[in-house]
This record gives sequence, structure tokens and C-alpha cells, in this order.
Amino acid sequence: MFSKPAKSPSPRLEPSESQPARRTIAASLIAENVTLNGDLASDGDVQLDGALRGDLRVGRLTIGESGHVEGAIEAEAVDIRGRVTGSITAQQVRLHASALVQGDITHTQLAIDAGARFEGRSLRFETPAAAVDTPVVEAAASPA
Repeated sequence: MFSKPAKSPSPRLEPSESQPARRTIAASLIAENVTLNGDLASDGDVQLDGALRGDLRVGRLTIGESGHVEGAIEAEAVDIRGRVTGSITAQQVRLHASALVQGDITHTQLAIDAGARFEGRSLRFETPAAAVDTPVVEAAASPA
């Protein structure tokens, strides 16, 4: 009466040509004793505890307390506990209490914890105005 029905073995799903297998991208770590000079790009997550002098374009960026960026940042989400000198463009930006940002932040969501220092402008992403459909009027040729 209260027994569970026997589980049937679940079919093994094989990736098909229409749906390729999704590859997991491991997070990249830039350690505290590492300094990079140049631009950095990644589709995945990046944990930056070292220093970067250059532009950064990543999926998700976490800057640790010892992390420092001198350059522009573009990401989906940015968590900052360290220092940034340059512009930040991201959907979500969070400045933790130990953060120091000198530059403009363009965002959809911005959270600033008590104690964080921010010198710059906060610019909200503008949603593009809906295209206005205007009828196209063609001039009819008049008989001559």
C-alpha cells in the first residue's frame, strides 16, 4: 500500500546533432602573485586576485580584495572587493565594502555596500525605444 513503485532504468540521453553537448567551462583564477599586462577575454568566469593592466571581457568577473584592474571591464556580472581604475560595463555590478572604483559604471543593476568607495558616474543601460512603424507612402505616378 505504501511501497514505492520500482524505478525503471532511465534512458541514457545521447547528444544529438540538433543539440550538441554543452561544454562546461571551468573558472579561471589569476592568483595574488600574478600581474598581467594586456587584454584578457574569456566566455567563462574569472576570479582575479592579482593585477591586470589592460581591458577585460569576460562572462562573470570576481575581483578579490587583493585584485586590481587598470582598464575597461565588460562582463555580464561583476563582483568587486578590490580596486578598479577604468570603466565598467555589466548587467549586474556589486561593490563590496572593501571595493575602490575610480571610473564610470554602466549597468542594469548596481549594488554598493556600506564602506565601498566609488568615484565616477553611474550610468544605467538604456533600453532601446520601440521602433515606430510608420507607413511608407509611395507617390503614384500621375498620367501626363
